Order: sequence, then structure tokens, then C-alpha cells
Amino acid sequence: MFCLGRTELRAGSLPLARRFLHASNVLRLPPGSNKPPTRRKPDKINYNTQPFNDVPDSEHINYRRVTANDLESLTEPPTEVKMLVRDFIEDSLYNPNYGYFPKQVTIFTANEPMEFGKFRDSAEFQEAVAQRYASYGLDKEGPGRQIWHTPTELFQPFYGQAVARCLVSEYLLKYFPYEDLVIYEIGAGNGTLALDILDYLQEEYPDVYDRTRYTIIEISSNLAQMQREKLCGKHPCVNVQHKSVFHWETLEAAPCFFLAMEVIDNFAHDMIRYDLRTLEPYQGLVTIDANGDFSTYYTRVTDPLISSFLQLRRHLSHPPPLSRLLKSSRAFRTFYTNLPFAPNLSAPEYIPTRLLSLLQTLRKYFPRHRLLLTDFSSLPDTTPGVNAPVVQTRVQNTTVPTSTLFVKQGYFDIFFPTDFERLRDIYEDIISQPPPPPEGTLPTRVSPLAMNTSSLALGSDFFSSYHPKNRRAPLDGVTSSSGLPVGERKSSVFTHAEFLETYADLQQTRLRNGENPLVDFYQNVKFLF
Repeated sequence: MFCLGRTELRAGSLPLARRFLHASNVLRLPPGSNKPPTRRKPDKINYNTQPFNDVPDSEHINYRRVTANDLESLTEPPTEVKMLVRDFIEDSLYNPNYGYFPKQVTIFTANEPMEFGKFRDSAEFQEAVAQRYASYGLDKEGPGRQIWHTPTELFQPFYGQAVARCLVSEYLLKYFPYEDLVIYEIGAGNGTLALDILDYLQEEYPDVYDRTRYTIIEISSNLAQMQREKLCGKHPCVNVQHKSVFHWETLEAAPCFFLAMEVIDNFAHDMIRYDLRTLEPYQGLVTIDANGDFSTYYTRVTDPLISSFLQLRRHLSHPPPLSRLLKSSRAFRTFYTNLPFAPNLSAPEYIPTRLLSLLQTLRKYFPRHRLLLTDFSSLPDTTPGVNAPVVQTRVQNTTVPTSTLFVKQGYFDIFFPTDFERLRDIYEDIISQPPPPPEGTLPTRVSPLAMNTSSLALGSDFFSSYHPKNRRAPLDGVTSSSGLPVGERKSSVFTHAEFLETYADLQQTRLRNGENPLVDFYQNVKFLF
């Protein structure tokens, strides 16, 4: 199945990974040496989780507390440290020296676009894709090259052209000719989506292309260099910024479009569990001992980002993942937790704290943005827990999922599903708050369409007391394309098929039997726009 992108080749079992990736070597000294042989630290890949203890090991409590930023300069994974789960995930995926994305990933790239009209049906099309995968060669022993594809690469250039039609239609309706077309993209991969968008604008809308500014924010140095080589020579309007979006500090005062295409699934999550006696949340921490073994323990929530997410969730009336009986009856909770072998903590729940950081960054530095975001809404083969990730690697050309998050850093892809309906609620609530002015910056400019005197000075309901529920509260001095302060339209959630049926040229990707993989595949993907 190609509905998942990165998990279509799943097969095999965990012992396969262990067999190829465990090693233990003894360093032998020359004859006559009085020193005993020393054992090299095993190069382990899969780590068994330890059972929960009310009182964690005192040695682990005294370990140094670190963040992913603290570990960026290390060339090997750390030992004798502890960190939040999100820092462990970020270090595993993005550490510049041993992280999964800087060192392991190969993005599937079609050297030539598929000729969809030549394929008899979807089975023949999938066989052609499998043959292109096989062209990357066979893996040697140990972790193989981590190859995965995206709809951008698989349906090039038609997927990118659909995104371009979406952007240009909104731009022409609202901003042309008073504003430039300003696009930001995070995690642009090989740069294929940007190339397809800009090629389309250059050919179909040259007047818009001449006013286009395209900025890529890329955390990987290798991918940033690849994007510059692919894009900057052909499209001088491209600017590639090699940095994390979470370190962004430049105000974009103009209206802009912000693209996050299959990016947030790899955003780090925090793990929380609830005390079943009191329903108090506890934050999970990972400890790494001197041998590189992992353990977890839980403390009361003290992290500001976790606290902010839980507070926002309560504000939006998003219930925690606990049974109604546990939440409503204290007597039942007491009875249940006193049963023999009953757990005292709920199942792990993974909360998208880094996604919350992104939304806060958008509100602060991109106050007039329009977000286009797409990613997985559900995933199979996840680890145990609520909103749990898929953790997988490739061994001898076979994708191997694991049953635990705590695996050797840098060798495994870790990606999460997204609840798009809850994301929409969180996003709209955050965007509705007035953005704090960044230090040392000028106030956000008003639109050239605005009148000299803001109509909001007379009250936002001056023209009418009715305000549509699908519109945000209007900003002072910023009017819509109608010239009235009615506010921007709120974001909506679309399935993958709904979005592509609206903006794609479906004739270009239709197979001979009438099937259309552009809309038939990726049924577990949604859009927010």
C-alpha cells in the first residue's frame, strides 16, 4: 500500500533488527599486561523498556538534565544524562552529527516524472514505483539507507502545481497587485515542491512570478545545500535559511503563505501519564546510563511548554484520554487503583508540544500568514500509547517497525499522526490572540487596502452586529479584499482527496482504467488550510 509513504514496505520482525545490529567486542591486551581486559560499550539498537517504579533509581535522579540544544555539539549519543521525551526525540532525529535526518535519510526522487497515462492500473503503477526503489541497490548488513517518498516526489510536477494553484488563487483574490507573493516553506526536502511551484508560476502567471519571494527554512545543512543548488540558479527569488524554525527571530510584516508539507509528523512530542488516583498529569523523562541503556521516570509537570499545552487543552474542552468512569467517579478510581496488579498511571499519551511551539512562532513572527499544512491523520504499527508514533528502520531492504520509542539515536525514523480537528481548534485559538511585538522590531504594517482612519476605531460591529463564525476577529487597520473589516477566513480541514480534487489537474494523473493514484492514495493524510 502506498497510503503511508514511509511504511509501504513494512515486513519482518524485531529479532531481524537485533540479529544484525547488536555487537559486543572485548578489547584484548598484549601478553604480560596486568590490566584486565575492558569491554567496549555494546552497540545496541533496540532497548527494552523497564517497568515503572514509584521511586526511580537515585543515581538516575542525579544525572545532569539536558536539552536537545545542549547536545548539538556531541559527535556520539550522550550517557549519564536525563531529558524530556521531546528532547530525546529531537536529538535522535536532528542532531547534526548522528541524527536520523542529517545522516541516514535518502528521499526517493523520480529522475523523470511518471507517465501516468501509460499504466494499466494502480497495481502496475505501484510495480513501477517498486522498481525505482530497487534502483537504489541492496542494503549491506546493518541499518540500510532510509528511503521514503512523498506525494511531491511521486506525483511530480502535478502535486506541486496543485499547491501552486491553491496559493495563487488566494493571492490574486486578496492581495494582487498591492502586495508581493511571499511564501515560506519549512522542511523542503530536496526542494522539489518549491521547484514545481515556481516553475508553474513562471510559466502560467509571469506577473505574479516577478513579485514572488520564496524562503525555505531548513534545519539540515545537507538538504539546505541541495536546495540552493537546485533552486537558486533557476529562481533567484529563492532564499534558503539554514536554521530551525524554532530559532526564527525575524518579523515578516507582510501577508504571506506558510507551507508545512509532511513536516509536523517528525515534530517532537512529550509523553505524559495520569495518576489514576488523582488524575494529575506527570511528565515523562528519559535517563541514559553509563552503558547507554534507557530508563523512564515521571515527575509532576514543571515544563512550561507542557503546562501551556495542557492549559490550552482544558480551555478548549479537549478531554484527556481517560475513561468517563475514571474521570467522573473518585470512588471508582480508589477501588480500581487498589485492585491487585492495577496500574497507578494511565497509558502513555504523546502530546504535540513542538507543534505548539510552531504555532506560537507563527503568531509572533508571521502575524499575517496563511497556513497550508498537510500530514498523516492516522498511522498503523504504532508503539503502545495514545497518539503514539511509528518507530521504524530499514534492514536488508525491509522496513522494520519497533514496539518502543527508546531505540538507538539516529537509526530510526520517529513520526506521529495528527488529530487535525483538534489542531484546527488549537491553531485558531492561538492565532486569535494578539501577537506580542518582537523586541527591537517595528509594529506590524497595515495593508495598502486599509483606509486612513481605521473603521475599527468605531467598533468592530459598526457596519453590522453580526460576525460570521467562520471568520476571525478583524485586525485594526487590516481589511479584507472587500474593503470591510470582516476578518480572515478561519482554517478548515480537508481530506487528501478533497484538496487535490479542488486544485489538481486530475487528467494528468489518471491511469488507463480510470483510477487516479493522486487522489486514491494517501487516504490517511489531511490538509489544514
